[in-house]
Amino acid sequence: MAAIALASLLSTALGNPLQALNDGLARTPQMGWNTYNQYNCFPNESIVHENAQALVTIDCGWSVEDRLPDGTLTWNETLFPQGFPALGRHLHDLGLLFGTYGDSGILLCGSPPNQTGSLYHEDIDARTFAEWEVDSLKYDNCYSDAATNYPNVNYAPSTSPHPRFANMSQYLQSQDRPILFQICEWGIDFPALWAPALGHSWRIGNDITPHWRSIFRTLNQAVPQTHFAGPGQWPDLDMLLVGLDGVLSVPEEQTHFSLWAVLKSPLVIGAAIAGMRAESLEILRNEDVIAFNQDTVGESARLRRRWSDAGYEVWSGPLEGDRVVAALINWSDEERELTLDLPDVGLQFAGGVRNIWRGEAESDVKTSYTASVQGHGVMLVELSEALSAGEYPSDIFANINGQSTTFSPVYALTSSHGYTLNITFSQPSPATNISVATSATGLPVSISVPSGASSVSALPAYYSATQNTTLTGGTSPYTCPDLFCLPTGAKLTNLDADSTAIFHIASTTSGSKYLEIDYINNEVAFDSSWGWGANSRNLTIQVNDEEPVRLEVPLSGQHSELFGPGLGWYDSGRLGVLTDGWRVGGNEVVFGNEEGQAGFSSWAPDLVGVGVYD
Repeated sequence: MAAIALASLLSTALGNPLQALNDGLARTPQMGWNTYNQYNCFPNESIVHENAQALVTIDCGWSVEDRLPDGTLTWNETLFPQGFPALGRHLHDLGLLFGTYGDSGILLCGSPPNQTGSLYHEDIDARTFAEWEVDSLKYDNCYSDAATNYPNVNYAPSTSPHPRFANMSQYLQSQDRPILFQICEWGIDFPALWAPALGHSWRIGNDITPHWRSIFRTLNQAVPQTHFAGPGQWPDLDMLLVGLDGVLSVPEEQTHFSLWAVLKSPLVIGAAIAGMRAESLEILRNEDVIAFNQDTVGESARLRRRWSDAGYEVWSGPLEGDRVVAALINWSDEERELTLDLPDVGLQFAGGVRNIWRGEAESDVKTSYTASVQGHGVMLVELSEALSAGEYPSDIFANINGQSTTFSPVYALTSSHGYTLNITFSQPSPATNISVATSATGLPVSISVPSGASSVSALPAYYSATQNTTLTGGTSPYTCPDLFCLPTGAKLTNLDADSTAIFHIASTTSGSKYLEIDYINNEVAFDSSWGWGANSRNLTIQVNDEEPVRLEVPLSGQHSELFGPGLGWYDSGRLGVLTDGWRVGGNEVVFGNEEGQAGFSSWAPDLVGVGVYD
């Protein structure tokens, strides 16, 4: 049977996200500059003045330990001798906006030296921010858990951070000044489910670190949150590393900026603008990339395919004007030619292709587009005048020779013969005998028909994790509550390097086959995010005697890892992978975690099921 539409089932299981704030703010993702990445918790007045070339947020380090006698916040007079109201006026006179920083705990992050937070003072602090003519508030999560004596950081608090952020949101909304509210609780308690009703953006995970590896970790955490993005509610992937000395190469900065933009993250510069290298400034000023981020459709790009062994992956999303943006990341450190198969982003043909970072353009691109991509770089393309995948109109794809019409190039997921071909004639055909010849020697294939248009499609056979499966090692089945572990309602757990799940699958065709794997992973990198935590788990798939194919699967959890049902381990994700070695008759498909302890992850994801495209 055909695989069940996972997206619609997830929508049923999760319910509708809370209504976003409807106050006219953040209709597109906010953009600006923040003191933290360059200056940590040591900003001052002159630093802000020097960098006042964007929306400015002053991060931790601006306050002092004690409040004024009337209970209001005040600033560090040594660092900000003219005061925050004067600083706000200075920025507003430049035509800029003024952002500040607070904390939902008793102290600001970066203490000691101690700087007072807003816990138990939300009302007066909201009024103070409004009186200072603050335009945005970034609100953090340090020193906030009373039950554990207010530790600096607690990734497993005794209660949800939600009520503390709701309290400040209520008081901000009661002011006579609109203040953009940026929720920064580090992705604890899966804020995508509740933050849109309180603020305009929410941090999806722990702090970005000044290392290339942090890009992969952050993107893996973004995967299950992209569909929450929309006007007034933006998943925040954290500040940009672009321009920080010695952190990223130019291609890495292009990748970083491109993915933050197309995922609709707020774009907040974290480096000193004065003295920034010219290449970094050029990246930050790229009007096309900024336009992708600020596009009025407001829909985030999503992960479409990942080739872990080959070291690249594809993200894409819609733009206004029936355009599509696609980003192909080259995780290898070597420049190489890579191909974007348009069907992987839902298209078959693009009348226009613009390669943003190469400054190149092509027209009438059929089925695939190939370009050189620098090591750790990105192929960022805008696709326009497009046709949906599976459509092959004869005026674009056909070559007519006598009574024969040949369509090429045609994309196929696999090299087996199990495709369904639909042919639509533009007018009645006089032919009494119509023959269709296909080439199954590899990808892509050509299809010959007398005239008209055709589409190629395949329907998968679907196998649940507990259907005709042999388990080895510690692998064990688990039945989930209703509406979870979709679409099967069950999963296999405890797949380590010494365990496997062997699916016994009969096939009427041989060759390669495309699998859609439903998995569960909610191993969120909190403490490990400062090192090598990647928010991914390693899965290997071996068909008969072929070499295993490896897939690093991202997070799938869409509920709180602290308080939600199954702690987020009931929520399925789906990724596809191409496998070789299939034969007519019986096949053993072995899911495991080979080499999992050799630099990837000790555990494979939980396995829900697999769709096999014949």
